[in-house]
Amino acid sequence: MEGESHGEVEAAAKPHFVVIPFMEQGHMIPMVDMARLLAQRGALVSFITTPVNAARIRPIIDHSLKSGSTIRFVELRFPAAEAGLPEGCENFDLIKSDELIKPFIESASLMADQIELHLRQRTPAPDCMISDSLQYWTAELSQRLGIPRVIFHGPSCFYLFCALKIKREKIFDGIAVDDSKRFPIPDLPQTIEIMKGHVRRMADSPGWEKLRDQVNLAEETAAGVVLNTYEELEPWYIEAYRKAIGKDVWPIGPLSLYKEADVGSRAARGRASSIDTEILLRWLATKKQSSVIYVSFGSICRNSRRHLIEIGRGLKASNVAFIWVVKEVEVLEEWLKGFEQRSTEEKGLVIRGWAPQTVILSHPAVGGFVTHCGWNSVLEAISVGVPMVTWPRFGDQFLNERLVVDVLRIGVSVGATKVQKFVPLEKREEEEEEEDEAAVKRDDVARAVVSLMEGGEEGEERRVRARDLREKAVRAMAEGGSSSENLKNFVIKYASHLRVIDPYV
Repeated sequence: MEGESHGEVEAAAKPHFVVIPFMEQGHMIPMVDMARLLAQRGALVSFITTPVNAARIRPIIDHSLKSGSTIRFVELRFPAAEAGLPEGCENFDLIKSDELIKPFIESASLMADQIELHLRQRTPAPDCMISDSLQYWTAELSQRLGIPRVIFHGPSCFYLFCALKIKREKIFDGIAVDDSKRFPIPDLPQTIEIMKGHVRRMADSPGWEKLRDQVNLAEETAAGVVLNTYEELEPWYIEAYRKAIGKDVWPIGPLSLYKEADVGSRAARGRASSIDTEILLRWLATKKQSSVIYVSFGSICRNSRRHLIEIGRGLKASNVAFIWVVKEVEVLEEWLKGFEQRSTEEKGLVIRGWAPQTVILSHPAVGGFVTHCGWNSVLEAISVGVPMVTWPRFGDQFLNERLVVDVLRIGVSVGATKVQKFVPLEKREEEEEEEDEAAVKRDDVARAVVSLMEGGEEGEERRVRARDLREKAVRAMAEGGSSSENLKNFVIKYASHLRVIDPYV
């Protein structure tokens, strides 16, 4: 290869994967971890992103460049203006109006030509594309490039199989969305009952039919599915899902256990932390083992002022030490100041904004997690053996709650049944004026927290099960474990010609 640099020659000897995430924190974070694992397995990775999203993971990008990682973080212009979006609206959590949700999802398709041009100008040619399930337009792009395309699904396999079962069995046909009756999902190894509203997706709304059909078709034509889970966590559901879709299913998680994830890199996952990590760790060091409960509801879920007050008062009533992450600071800043004074820093720590979640959950002082049941959060807790108080809001979260509480039996439900529609942060105060009362009360919060943290024999059994799942997760990601082998075999399958693909052999 005369005229080529040593780096180019070396890159040409590696299988090349193109990773295209959906631009939302819960979707991007695990795909960044996946890209690092692929590079660790000897692959070249082109990770497609935009300037705003690249800024959020800048420490990871900088570390990759310094370490000689084979990940190329490709920053392309996001066509906000062409899509009718405000300039800089490059991530789902930056959407300021619910009318812009659908245009935002569709807007990424306008990047297809940029991506194709970039990939055709670089060597080696890509061997495989891994795209988020919402990036439906990558089906056509992969055809133009002549490469196989694999879907990355963010939710649990339990959710994916149950949702597929509900669709194929037409369980909710003729049932009103607001019907509060629970219906069983047939032919499962556990009794799982769910309300229609708890599995209704945004894509089921009027006006979304074309987009929904495009996403479904793109999934049907994909070569396989990559999942952020592990075989030992949901074995029955993974096997049932494989049979149901008739394709390869590759569980390669928990991705949060990426082996180079020291405290610094764990803190860098997602957006920049709103608290100094050293201050946080010093506070946690003063607490007894498993005595602190961590409270956070992800990057998208929004709490009204009324709900925030109920959460705070419920935490205080529980008399359990806590770390509480509050994104919606502007709706009750004065109340929060008074709450902190009454709670004292010794008992509780309030983090305004973004918290280094994996750092917190992995600390020995943390013994419980109040979560919205987003799959990343659930899996991060499972990965470190922390049981959960479940408080789902929408999307896959209600079924994830059933997995945590009914199947894995490592959680206590707060009792939430109301589905929360997505409301941009700027509209939250308008929305709360329509609420007569909070759906979940302080007594519900206190009861669930006390039950989880001081649950006697039942609580100890939950902790034993959580620790067992943690050990299985660690083994799955270790060399020779189920997820490690799945990733290795996935890379082997999609390498188009003979290459050195496994530095561990």
